[in-house]
Amino acid sequence: MFKIIENRKIKIGIVGCGRISKNHFGSIEKHVDDLELVAICDADKEMLDRHKSEYGVNAYSNLEEMLKREELDVVSLCTPSGIHAEQAIMCAKAGIHVVTEKPMATRWDDGLRMVKACDEARVRLFVVKQNRRNATLQLLKRAVTEKRFGRIYMVNINVFWTRPQSYYDMGKWRGTWEFDGGALMNQASHYVDLIDWLIGPVASVQAMIGTLARDIEVEDTGIMNIRWRNGALGSMNVTMLTYPKNYEGSITILGEKGTVRVGGLAVNEIQHWEFDDQQPYDEDIKNANYQTTSVYGFGHPLYYKNVIDVLRGQAETETDGREGLKSLEVLIAAYLSARDGKTVNLPLEY
Repeated sequence: MFKIIENRKIKIGIVGCGRISKNHFGSIEKHVDDLELVAICDADKEMLDRHKSEYGVNAYSNLEEMLKREELDVVSLCTPSGIHAEQAIMCAKAGIHVVTEKPMATRWDDGLRMVKACDEARVRLFVVKQNRRNATLQLLKRAVTEKRFGRIYMVNINVFWTRPQSYYDMGKWRGTWEFDGGALMNQASHYVDLIDWLIGPVASVQAMIGTLARDIEVEDTGIMNIRWRNGALGSMNVTMLTYPKNYEGSITILGEKGTVRVGGLAVNEIQHWEFDDQQPYDEDIKNANYQTTSVYGFGHPLYYKNVIDVLRGQAETETDGREGLKSLEVLIAAYLSARDGKTVNLPLEY
């Protein structure tokens, strides 16, 4: 059994104060009745000092020191993806629950090690998949779950965004295989998550990737063909070279009895919704659409609500480590396919 936290605030620390951390700090502020920010950690002294001044909490340049000195219930990892595994395992051994940003790791073995370490320590491993909480995707998930599409024939996912060279130059870890991953693994990670979460287990993938414009180790552009175990076929097209700005994040599902396209900048607009049957919630389509200038969406506070409810013993984890492994497996399969020029069948060897 996991220890339930009752009758007090949940003590949380944030590791990594970079670009994505603002969503975590903001989520903690929105749940101030349940969460208490106790400490922060970052290797960049200037960034650390700035956040220490803003939030008035203890600040550390070393995670191990923070874990020893602070009494924490949970730690959120907002660090480069390639070091998530070692940090998560360190937290688990200290008996602390882990929230990790996407992707959970850049290597398949690292993802497996994270799950194993948290299992052995009897702590929770939460993998952030905040886009699942988008109102548009919640409606789409409901339609799939209720089998309104009938048999799903084809699925297409597009991520047409832009990341200039200056984005990659902000940190030495960006655009590297070891710490970051490319357009598929990093920027499109949440869209890769839709492949299994919405449609189901994947049977095989074929992929090609290219570094067409940016001075980085990894791909700035990639395509993937997908065959699902349910027989559906589909594709995913990703580039970080769209001119002149982020253009589209979309998913289109074509089925026996339904056709849906959710598009916009970041799957924030239901642009087509047509089924053979009618349901009362079809009237909610326009209300589900929202405007956004952020590709992150607004799901982090909702994700943290689940973290709180789980640690209070009031809910089950929406996306735990095993759920996180599903998208990591597809990503690794895509990279293996692109490297070897062949179809890769899933599951990968465990």
